[in-house]
Amino acid sequence: MNAKKIALLVVIAAIIIAYFTFDVGQYLTLDYLKGQLDRFHQFYSTHPVLVIGSFFLMYVVVTAVSLPGAAIMTIAAGALFGLLVGTVLVSFASTIGATLAFLVSRWLLRDWVQQTLNKQMKTINAGIERDGAMYLFSMRLVPAIPFFAINLAMGLTNLKVWTFYWVSQIGMLAGTIVYVNAGAQIGQIDTVSGLLSPNLIGAFLLLALFPWIARGIMSLVNRRAVYKGWQRPRHFDRNLIVIGAGSAGLVSSYIAATVKAGVTLIEKEKMGGDCLNTGCVPSKALIKSASLLHQTRKFPEYGIAPVETHADFPAVMRRIQNVIKKIEPHDSVERYTELGVDCRTGHARLVSPWEVEIEHKGETSRLSARHIVLATGAKPLVPPISGLDTLAAADRLTSDTLWQLEDLPQRLLVLGGGPIGCELAQSFSRLGSEVVQVEMADRVMGRDEPEASALVADALQADGVQLHLNTKATRFAIEDGQNVLYADHDGAEQRFEFDKVLVALGRKANTEGLGLEEIGIPTRPNGTVDTNDYLQTRFPNIYACGDVAGPYQFTHTAAHQAWYASVNALFGMFRKFKADYRVIPWTTFTSPEVAHVGMTEAMAADDDIAFEVTRYGIDDLDRAIADGTDQGFVKVITAKGSDKILGVTIVAADAGNMLQEYVLAMKYNLGLNKILGTIHAYPTMVEANKFAAGEWKKAHAPEGVLKWVERFHRWRRGRPQNQEQQREKTA
Repeated sequence: MNAKKIALLVVIAAIIIAYFTFDVGQYLTLDYLKGQLDRFHQFYSTHPVLVIGSFFLMYVVVTAVSLPGAAIMTIAAGALFGLLVGTVLVSFASTIGATLAFLVSRWLLRDWVQQTLNKQMKTINAGIERDGAMYLFSMRLVPAIPFFAINLAMGLTNLKVWTFYWVSQIGMLAGTIVYVNAGAQIGQIDTVSGLLSPNLIGAFLLLALFPWIARGIMSLVNRRAVYKGWQRPRHFDRNLIVIGAGSAGLVSSYIAATVKAGVTLIEKEKMGGDCLNTGCVPSKALIKSASLLHQTRKFPEYGIAPVETHADFPAVMRRIQNVIKKIEPHDSVERYTELGVDCRTGHARLVSPWEVEIEHKGETSRLSARHIVLATGAKPLVPPISGLDTLAAADRLTSDTLWQLEDLPQRLLVLGGGPIGCELAQSFSRLGSEVVQVEMADRVMGRDEPEASALVADALQADGVQLHLNTKATRFAIEDGQNVLYADHDGAEQRFEFDKVLVALGRKANTEGLGLEEIGIPTRPNGTVDTNDYLQTRFPNIYACGDVAGPYQFTHTAAHQAWYASVNALFGMFRKFKADYRVIPWTTFTSPEVAHVGMTEAMAADDDIAFEVTRYGIDDLDRAIADGTDQGFVKVITAKGSDKILGVTIVAADAGNMLQEYVLAMKYNLGLNKILGTIHAYPTMVEANKFAAGEWKKAHAPEGVLKWVERFHRWRRGRPQNQEQQREKTA
């Protein structure tokens, strides 16, 4: 820290010390103000410039150094100078003082905070750059937010000084008037009966109601700015229009119909979305078939004579379609129509903040609704890798088109080492394909714990997958009738021949053709729709949930978000709910499964959270040993010195089901001691959760107390005496 900063700190410290040493705060109370009001008025009448200048300077100093008393001084301004002069004085003094505090915070602390909290500050600065003025204005309108806290906090951001000044001047004006007016009414009380005067009662009633009035003003200002240029319909065809009939859309429309709202659900393809038709359901059916075939090859390990088995791939694919058909009625048009949902087929496009155009088979219709929910999901991400589009269409597969296969690929190339890539690579290898899996990172499943990634990699290779890490696909080609991938591995070129390629490199939000750009709804850099904590887009009446909104692209989180989107849309005028992402579980259905909730060890370290790690090996679990599935572990991240669960990763044969106990515990703030004190049936896989809690308890055993307990038990047993000692005692 340089000499100038030290000097400034000394000056600020001196002012603060003087404030408390001389008990200046005693002069900034309502009692003192009332007691000295007549003397103030007399002095003011003879020395107006001196009083005004002194008051102005003192107000600036108090606010600049963030001392207590600004609120009382504002009321005092009304009592001393009246509404007009008091308002002008306080408005400029408070703004100048706030700006000085802003500059002090910026000069002394911003660089350090920006470096220390680099990740968090990048996000904050991005928001300030986009909506900084409006964000500051909204805070200035809410008296519940401490005045000094706003000044200091905004100084840590990249907000421009001039923007801070003029927004503060305007934003604080309404509150200043309310407080100064209250002081002016106090200054006019001459008798006790004056306490019950309508003016004073009205002033304090206005003071109490101001937070709600300010919120209404802010809402009106935002609404006028956002909807400028759009004509709101006089009446609406529906209460809610939901675009997309995947998990998020189905739940949103179901809730709306349940509460008897008029709701239309629009889907351009198949009800149920990708989860039912191309995602969760078909992939888990495929995994089951592959797993059963794999089990037959392990018969000798269980004392069963070996048998020759192979995959009847067309039959496997027929079974998958039968599974989809069996589940389809749950998501069907017939069911939702019966529930009271108006189901429409067609491509939906926003034409205004309240209107949706539906195109189907060349015909176009238009519907209006008070609220709209975007639930259009996501699709596989296919990057522009050179030569990929030159391959035959039938040879380029994604998780959407995979289910059209009629024959088992002899040689399958899988691009990507995420959950989808790992699940399908393992399954096709078990079914009999020669699988090559290419991943550009140094491990598969990079979002999970490194130990989990290592176990999955070992399992993939044990099942015959040729796994190539640190390998980046550079170009595709067709050479002598063969499909070929060229890839870079640590600077060396590698060549892979294949029959089919499965591109499993993530998913991209479905926003094309939705009309977002035309009406001005922004998307994030990753392509998802930009929403606030309540899942509202730029237009407060338009919500987004599920894969199209992120940040998680799971079926269960889509349904979770859908509750918030639909309830906020239908009942937000009474109360709105922020989407809760504190406890989000996920499972990758490889063998063994990988299930996770909360923080990983790396995430806790990145967030500078003091934590401890408890690990229990599945190879010690009786049921896992009996089943021959004794690979994996339970890893629990807890707050240091506490049994509070911050995150859990389980790698085991039934990890997805085992995880639910931890999900419940984290949701309702139950620690490891509660899990340890819960009876778990024997022999089950979920006993591993109890044993992991036991490992934590063992590590936190009170050694000092146990030593005294040991001495107590030794005393209770009596001192050991041999025969010689007994004879000596007798003699």
